Amino acid sequence: MTGGDEVSRALDGWVARVSAALGLEPGSVDAALVLDLTRDVAHGVARPAAPLTAFLVGLAAGRAGGSGPDVHAAVETVLSLLPGPDGGTDTGTGNAARA
Repeated sequence: MTGGDEVSRALDGWVARVSAALGLEPGSVDAALVLDLTRDVAHGVARPAAPLTAFLVGLAAGRAGGSGPDVHAAVETVLSLLPGPDGGTDTGTGNAARA
């Protein structure tokens, strides 16, 4: 087993525990989407902006209804604010949020 497998298992377990504690449906969190978002914000703005942005995205998505599409819409809104090679709408990462 590689270190990456251990991290992945720990992350999956943590997300499952937190989701259950918060009354969220199992599997309702797109962890890759959130991790990609926070990576892009950390690199495009500043590291401390990443967790704050994730919180704001969750808050906005919850207020919009809390569905997966609500989360994706909030992520897309944030990503459109990041500086990128095209002058502000593409960070060039090709992450899942843009799929």
